[in-house]
Amino acid sequence: MCRSSTRLDGKVALVTGANSGIGKETALDLASRGARVILACRDVEKGEEAATEIRTRVGGAKVEVRELDLADTCSIRAFAQRFLREVDHLHILVNNAGIMMCPYMKTADGFEMHIGVNHLGHFLLTYLLIGLLKRSAPSRIVVVSSLAHNFGWIRFHDLHSQGSYNSGLAYCQSKLANVLFTRELARRLHGSNVTVNSVHPGTVRSELLRHSTAMSLLFAVFSMFLKTPKEGAQTSVYCAVAEELQSISGKHFSDCAPAFVAPQGRNEETARKLWDASCELLGIEWD
Repeated sequence: MCRSSTRLDGKVALVTGANSGIGKETALDLASRGARVILACRDVEKGEEAATEIRTRVGGAKVEVRELDLADTCSIRAFAQRFLREVDHLHILVNNAGIMMCPYMKTADGFEMHIGVNHLGHFLLTYLLIGLLKRSAPSRIVVVSSLAHNFGWIRFHDLHSQGSYNSGLAYCQSKLANVLFTRELARRLHGSNVTVNSVHPGTVRSELLRHSTAMSLLFAVFSMFLKTPKEGAQTSVYCAVAEELQSISGKHFSDCAPAFVAPQGRNEETARKLWDASCELLGIEWD
């Protein structure tokens, strides 16, 4: 559990995928510390239900819901444009939303869904908000990855799994991309007073497995060993608020402590190559 008692009065936090699971619990915790929390959700109705629940559980909670579909770059750009117009500061960005082991699908822009949502969508969102994060410094970015990054490889020759598709491998690739993005972004942000760290939330009971019947059944059998969403949110909260992490960047955490990163997640050449490939796919220049 995150033991920090840090208050966030006057701070602004943005959590993607905050309508359920660890995203909702992360938003709840940050709101309980006094932050103004924006819940960025694809399903606004579910987002409003989550916001109502947070207001019920936290007296005086300052939470609001905004539509964000990470599978559509037009939605991401529209979200960021409105956000920058209406919000003056951003101190905490939690890139939490994700999908897991879905059938082969493409985003609105033609990206394979795992790499498109879990990596490219958050890459673009962070790019669009990085100026505000710098102006609000000290600020923090938390990227929710997974232990699954250990089993991932960046297939530059077939990033969108058009040659062959395995939902598990596609998920692992996207989670490795999260770790590599964190590493390269931290290098580029050095000296800016904006930090970025990635987290493995643990094996959590959540809606992520809705696309995999086999995994859902397996998790049901071993449910007593799984973390609750609240427990799964602890490391995200820790990286967002812990005073001892004020100057720590480019690291990976699990159970509120530094965690092992696979060799392929520490490869600086791969991280820079993925950065360049991501910029090219999104049609942006991010030096």
